[in-house]
Amino acid sequence: MAFWLFKSEPDEYSLQDLAAEPGGCGRWDGIRNYQARNFLRDQVSPGDEVLFYHSACKVPAVVGTAEVTRAAYPDPAQFDPDSQYFDPKASADEPRWHCVDLSWRSEFARPVPLAEIKQTSELENMMLVKQGRLSIQPVAVEEWHTIVRLGER
Repeated sequence: MAFWLFKSEPDEYSLQDLAAEPGGCGRWDGIRNYQARNFLRDQVSPGDEVLFYHSACKVPAVVGTAEVTRAAYPDPAQFDPDSQYFDPKASADEPRWHCVDLSWRSEFARPVPLAEIKQTSELENMMLVKQGRLSIQPVAVEEWHTIVRLGER
């Protein structure tokens, strides 16, 4: 099992949106960054735990957790010309983009804001602090436990 941080803009898809999906399970799609895609395709596996991070909002923060329930598969949006995620270079034989399915696990008692993460010494080497723009990032087990503890306060 591995630990990850997945970023989403809450106006587009929030933790609450995931919880509202049938069975609390939804597709994590629309990834259009090669490094994030490679993480999804090559390393993210069913059973992995996810910190759900709301970005591009007034107070960016980790707001809860999810679990990966389906391994990477071709993102159907890349083949849909009406989708904002359409990619004319993608084909069924050679898909360029992948997605996974997630299941909602928990909402924190309080969000853990990015500012607090940056001020927490146990998190100073976290990829979120070092390479903040990446939408899918590995998280060390100690970082996972620190953030969950902060969110449950």
